[in-house]
Amino acid sequence: MIGGFYVGKPNMPGPLHGYRVVDLTSNVSGPLATMILADQGADVIKVENPDGGDATRSASNRRNGLSASFLNTNRNKRSVALDLRDPAAKQALLRLVATADVFVQNFRPGVAERMGFGEDALRAVKPDIVYVSISGFGETGPYAGKPVYDPIVQAMSGLATIQAGSDTERPRLVRTILPDKLTAVTASQAITAALLARERTGQGQHVRLSMLDAVIAFLWASDMGSQTFADDEAPRQEAASRIDLIYETATDYITAAVQTDRQWLGLTRALEKPEWLDDPRFRTPALRQENVDARLAMTQAVLKTRPAAEWLEVLTREDVPCAPVLTRSALIHHPQVEANGVVVETEHEKAGLLRQARPAARFSVTSAEIRHGAPVLGQDTATILSELGYSAAEIAALRAKEPAA
Repeated sequence: MIGGFYVGKPNMPGPLHGYRVVDLTSNVSGPLATMILADQGADVIKVENPDGGDATRSASNRRNGLSASFLNTNRNKRSVALDLRDPAAKQALLRLVATADVFVQNFRPGVAERMGFGEDALRAVKPDIVYVSISGFGETGPYAGKPVYDPIVQAMSGLATIQAGSDTERPRLVRTILPDKLTAVTASQAITAALLARERTGQGQHVRLSMLDAVIAFLWASDMGSQTFADDEAPRQEAASRIDLIYETATDYITAAVQTDRQWLGLTRALEKPEWLDDPRFRTPALRQENVDARLAMTQAVLKTRPAAEWLEVLTREDVPCAPVLTRSALIHHPQVEANGVVVETEHEKAGLLRQARPAARFSVTSAEIRHGAPVLGQDTATILSELGYSAAEIAALRAKEPAA
């Protein structure tokens, strides 16, 4: 056990132990959502086409045929390879669904129905299934059938404009696939909520979630204040600062942020600038926000004069929120990251020693765990079909139709 997190087998299984999830998703949003459930104990069975499987299997940054992208979104799952164009394979999927609690797909709207795996077809074999549809733009409207990837949603949701800092600046993308990952977290929470509702009512339901909806809902709390009051004729868009809260020092970069009067006082002490307290532009939090560019520029000018370590020490002493700006490699060994035990190492039977982030949420009794790494394509096909009652001959007949490796 590492920091309240288990690598291997804990004494008590995870909080979702006993639930089975059939996962027909690919790429990132769906697989990451179901991996969160798998980390928390669910039996997630990933159903893939034998001819290549999930698209992320062929991504770059690979070891022994397994990509980092696939390994980081599919651990703790089992893989079944089924060519769903084959009627026998379709029947096998339906038999699998009959044993499941959740079914998740992220095809474009209408595709699952055309394949024979729409909600009605699955309820015929499992009436209380929690059926989950993840889409890019939603199931209706002019963009419903469009192909979509993360940058498209960043553009459509307003995120790229928010990242620019102003509607008049050139839009900028967040340099991580935030919509995909945010949709995954939202989906995993919604699935758990639907399972809780089913425990109380006995009824399954259809959970629909689009990447666009997830990002807009996420942004609204902090970034859509000017659009909140609906009776305003022309919503007033307040531009954010064009200066990031990243400061250059005499050595490295740091960040520091002040919100309250107490923190502003601490900053002036740390920077030895008591005269800023008398500046009428900065007397209240509202005024400091209105004059944010001037305030940040003044702060930057002072911070460039001394090394990062010195500034972090004095800012911390004055209780000003601050931190070093870490590279991806440096964060792994930072004392706070090590104290949290957030980065763990496990041995994958094919990819070798892996370094990954543990599940963020820690449970005091039903611990999350890494039971095993992401599966090789179809490695559990025979086992799972056997669990469904297929004979060795029937399994062999199904697998004989798989494309040659």
